[in-house]
Amino acid sequence: MFLMACSRQTSSPGRKVAKAPIFSNHGCRLNMYETEAMKDLAGAAGLDDAVIVNTCAVTAEAVRKARQDIRKLRRENPSARIIVTGCAAQTEPDTFAGMDEVDHVIGNTEKMRVGTWQGLATGHTEPVQVDDIMSVTETAGHLIDGFGTRSRAYVQVQNGCDHRCTFCIIPYGRGNSRSVPAGVVVDQIKRLVDKGYNEVVLTGVDLTSWGADLPATPRLGDLVMRILRLVPDLPRLRISSIDSIEADDALMQAIATEPRLMPHLHLSLQAGDDMILKRMKRRHLRDDAIAFCAEARALRPDMTFGADIIAGFPTETDAMFANSLALVADCDLTWLHVFPYSARQGTPAAKMPAVDGRAIKDRAAQLRAAGTDQVSRHLAAQVGRRHRILMESPTMGRTEQFAEVIFESPQVEGAIVEAVISGVDGSQLKAAR
Repeated sequence: MFLMACSRQTSSPGRKVAKAPIFSNHGCRLNMYETEAMKDLAGAAGLDDAVIVNTCAVTAEAVRKARQDIRKLRRENPSARIIVTGCAAQTEPDTFAGMDEVDHVIGNTEKMRVGTWQGLATGHTEPVQVDDIMSVTETAGHLIDGFGTRSRAYVQVQNGCDHRCTFCIIPYGRGNSRSVPAGVVVDQIKRLVDKGYNEVVLTGVDLTSWGADLPATPRLGDLVMRILRLVPDLPRLRISSIDSIEADDALMQAIATEPRLMPHLHLSLQAGDDMILKRMKRRHLRDDAIAFCAEARALRPDMTFGADIIAGFPTETDAMFANSLALVADCDLTWLHVFPYSARQGTPAAKMPAVDGRAIKDRAAQLRAAGTDQVSRHLAAQVGRRHRILMESPTMGRTEQFAEVIFESPQVEGAIVEAVISGVDGSQLKAAR
């Protein structure tokens, strides 16, 4: 979660200065992208003295933290209107509407509409605006300049999900899958490159489903190849997260032949045991994940993998968990996102026999420890190697495989610099430059 405020509005001498909106973001990169879009919408509408909380619903803990954050923000901003939006607001509007601290609850579709923010700015709006997300059939490519650093920009190309994994509430917060047309994506990336961005990251809820709702049903690999062909001045293209079982032939070709596509894939694996994968209603088995990683690394030997893995899914035995733990080494995963299982009301998994909470905590700790070991091995293997590093600040950048690199002397922020890795400091590499 992070906080940010729009630039303050000015006023004539003697007139009260309006307080700029404050934004509090929870959850994924897509939420962060949409928060930036909302900043533009709120600024254009003239909204002031408001706090906007963009929530996450991926776990019960995420919802709890959102409620905690709202209470804290109310104490810190007693006179401001508090506007709650995001996935948790979409799936649990009554929960937030019932909080004394909350003035408005806005759904995920409504938060991207100009009229919503105009109504909030003028005060002519309903306190709760949350429509049926499943009725939404299009996703707009919101024209923002990127966020985070002046080196990397995020472009939303897809939203929603057609799959119904038994543990996941996100389709009910995001709706069904819909894609931003390739031409819109390419035009936006061209503008970002013209503004000086050296890396673009494609984001979405279920990225490998991109194109299924577009004419001729193109695939994600087609989009990647089109971007690289039509935006030749883009130095680096990165994919945020994929479902490996849905990787298409064109995407594999891009991995093999396009050095500007970064050798770092984050995989939605969730588990490494076939029975648990079936009970999750995933579309792959353990061997599928191992085979994909082996193929991708054969095509691109410097490929690194991140992965989402859930610890303690209902019915998971010690032996089943051992398969998930072993998957870390079997797929040679580097960057792990470990989620202790959290029941989400309304999902099929919430009705399954639960694993003891202490066992869930212990299994999550084991997975995180395995991930730490994998990171240590990866970093140690980089010492003495030359890397192209995208500078996110004057003294910190990232390799193509997304490892952090620290420089002793300042570099040009946003530039791609070549340097030899001289050592490792904790979870970061050190550059000899």
